[in-house]
Amino acid sequence: MNTIARSVLKSFTENFTSRPALFFSPGRINLIGEHVDYNDGFVMPAAINKGVYYAIAENQTDDIHFYAVDFDERFSVHIHDIESNDSWRNYVLSVVNEFLLLGKNIHGFNCVFGGDIPRGSGMSSSAAVEGGLAFALNEMFTTGLTRVELALLCQRAEHNYPNVQCGIMDQFANMMGKKDHVILLDCQSMQHQYFPLVLAGYKIVLINTKVHHSLASGEYNIRRQRCEEGLKILKARLPVQSFRDIKSVTELDTEKHNMSPKVYNCCRFVVEEIARTKKASALLQQNDIAGFGKLMFETHEGLSELYEVSCDELDFLVQRARKYPAVIGARLMGGGFGGCTINIVAEDGVANFIEDTCMEYQQQFEIVPEAYIVETADGTKTLAVTL
Repeated sequence: MNTIARSVLKSFTENFTSRPALFFSPGRINLIGEHVDYNDGFVMPAAINKGVYYAIAENQTDDIHFYAVDFDERFSVHIHDIESNDSWRNYVLSVVNEFLLLGKNIHGFNCVFGGDIPRGSGMSSSAAVEGGLAFALNEMFTTGLTRVELALLCQRAEHNYPNVQCGIMDQFANMMGKKDHVILLDCQSMQHQYFPLVLAGYKIVLINTKVHHSLASGEYNIRRQRCEEGLKILKARLPVQSFRDIKSVTELDTEKHNMSPKVYNCCRFVVEEIARTKKASALLQQNDIAGFGKLMFETHEGLSELYEVSCDELDFLVQRARKYPAVIGARLMGGGFGGCTINIVAEDGVANFIEDTCMEYQQQFEIVPEAYIVETADGTKTLAVTL
């Protein structure tokens, strides 16, 4: 049991008298397939060994008590008085609300949670918060939901109180992750395949810009609206139902004159990214990591120039990575406007890459970045409790 899990358990015993169950809910990385999960595309995420720990127990009442260790904040609510709130409360309350909307028999409980996913890093701390609580409630109250059903519940929860119209990728990776594997997820059908992630001689390194521009969530919804507008135009004029039916940019260009430049650019990125992700899965099966890395650079270029979700800090880090011989692929990861870059780096060059990049970034922006070497992990799970 690591120090964070011990800290969460310790906080629980200091605040409550019941004996808790303990759960780990992972964050995620996404190797390729960005901003296409809500556009019926393909994505390639993996759960990672950073996440959120939950200690939770029934309390034989109809009152729910939360303690968020990372914020040192407490919040209590009666089961019948749950409504939208703010900050982290919206994410946990929305999960409980979704169980109630399903008619599940949820009662009062005591809950302490904390983790090691840096907020705004693009590793999907929100899905980890949602997934850990949903999994725990499903276990504790025997509600009978499958992991896929829990992922969908958590997606609805993020749509509801927090009002972030996310796709399914983050929640799916959180529930369905498998150590030493990536998931190729078809976001239209929910069909998925596991591929061994063979990174012989390479490591996955995340560089955190330590910035998260305030426009991120609102701009995320705007990008989704642009895609919906473009797809509506395409469906009215072409025999297609989703972006995945557009075979090439040439086909998309037949309707370019009917779209505003920004709508067209978003649509073009989505069409190209769906094709890239399918190509990337083939390269991964061939163990062509270098070819895979080139596609990551292409994805960043599209996210920056077409989808416009990058920022100066992210672009600087990717441009720096391009010049570093040990790096075979790099791009922004997550919603954008800050957070992390994901880099595939030759093992013998990791230390120098991190040191040099962090130093240059600090000189450029007067911000001290953070670097993490991450590994894949299993999806949300129960842990043994040792008090």
